[in-house]
Amino acid sequence: MRLLKGGNDTTVSRLGQDFVCLKCALWVAETHTPLASGITAGYDAANPSPAADQLSPDPLFTATRNQLFVHSMEHIDTLLSASWVIPVEPPGQLLAEHSVAVHQGRILAVLPSAEGRARYRADNDISLAGQVLIPGLVNAHTHAAMTLFRGMADDLPLEEWLADHIWPAEQRWVNDALVRDGTRLACAEMMRGGVTCFNDMYFYPDEVGKVASECGMRATIGLIVVDFPTVWARDADEYLAKGTEVHDRFRDDPLIRTAFTPHAPYTVSDRPFARVRTLADELDIPVHIHLHETDGELTDSLRDYRERPMARLDRLGLLSQRLIAVHMIHIEDAEIARFAQCGASVVHCPESNLKLANGFCPVHRLLQAGVNVALGTDGAASNNDLDLLGEMRTAALLAKAVAGDAAALPAAAALEMATLNGARALGLEDEIGSLVPGKSADVVAIDLGGIESQPVHDPLSLIVYATGRHQVTNVWIAGRPVVNDGTLLTLDAGALIANAEQWRQRISSDERN
Repeated sequence: MRLLKGGNDTTVSRLGQDFVCLKCALWVAETHTPLASGITAGYDAANPSPAADQLSPDPLFTATRNQLFVHSMEHIDTLLSASWVIPVEPPGQLLAEHSVAVHQGRILAVLPSAEGRARYRADNDISLAGQVLIPGLVNAHTHAAMTLFRGMADDLPLEEWLADHIWPAEQRWVNDALVRDGTRLACAEMMRGGVTCFNDMYFYPDEVGKVASECGMRATIGLIVVDFPTVWARDADEYLAKGTEVHDRFRDDPLIRTAFTPHAPYTVSDRPFARVRTLADELDIPVHIHLHETDGELTDSLRDYRERPMARLDRLGLLSQRLIAVHMIHIEDAEIARFAQCGASVVHCPESNLKLANGFCPVHRLLQAGVNVALGTDGAASNNDLDLLGEMRTAALLAKAVAGDAAALPAAAALEMATLNGARALGLEDEIGSLVPGKSADVVAIDLGGIESQPVHDPLSLIVYATGRHQVTNVWIAGRPVVNDGTLLTLDAGALIANAEQWRQRISSDERN
């Protein structure tokens, strides 16, 4: 640092505050002219004696009592400045008038907006007054392509819904084109609702991964396994062989991960389960399964295997940190304790459970035991939307009623379930789930400026209890904008709507005939 001592009485704009004007900065650098009586000035640069034209075009002055230092501003891709930032880590923290600095797809800093504007020169300097920034939502259980079956068979119990309606429809209609089109529609719906990552279980996972990657969305795609033949594979051996091929195909895609997805204990026998465990260990990927969803599932397991489904998975070595168990409604205290002990995760899908009348997941008991609980929507055929903000509100309210305790699931914990807990379940907690320096810049902006959000006493409370997905304005995934002011940037909404209508006409015409 080179210091210049002064003796002249030259006035410097905003001396004693954070910075002064560019004109003064270049004047000092070029002339080494003293700034004011008794004040010295210096500049901070890699070159100990830079010429004026070598300095950043937007240098930063910081003043002490008798010195003025010139620093080069750091050039970054994006600076997001909002009225509030909720980073999720640490839990419950709310930062007013803060910015998120993003460069090369990652979060550089979360800092006061005034400091951010002084420190960074951004290619995209985005002001979001009246808005709150949160981490991208993680939809931890989906059947994305089933958007094209939305509303086909409602108001039915699970067994009848599956056996009499969904499975026949899948047998008739599911192919690579349906999965591709249905997944594209699902990605559009989820991104517009603030979901930046989803954990999928469906056929043609190669198409799911391709669509998600093309539209810039993060996904864990399911390598499906069932005992019976489908359009995807003939038997367990082929399911597993094709699954490992899909895993290899996306090995180097930064947005796409894989997980084995044996559908459920009642559709997968012991031998495929054992192979799933071995392959999951070899490939170091999760195992994603429906578990303890209905009373019938438990009754059938006791009849066929003389043990409850979770005990059977434990016997087969599948209870571990890799396991992502969806629903977990009908569980006993000893099973909760065992689940906590092995470090497995639960995905709670409250609206699907309510619609199918399957029961209530004991979320409060699970959390008290130390189990990681994430949130999912399930498929659009049983929900019937992919709205994780709505799911979060339902989960928070339902947990209170089930536990008989208004504090059972506070707003901060509900938001954590929809973000960081989902990331933990997928093994992505070091990459996404919170707004922390070093993590990927998966960020969502929500507008709290409308009438329905007033007054803003507590933005965190508003997000969980009084915010709709229509209030999502902007979404970034790995720093890339995918939604801007509510408009999709990587998908054509009009084309998606037209395509969905074509599928409706095809399916409806077949049903009439």
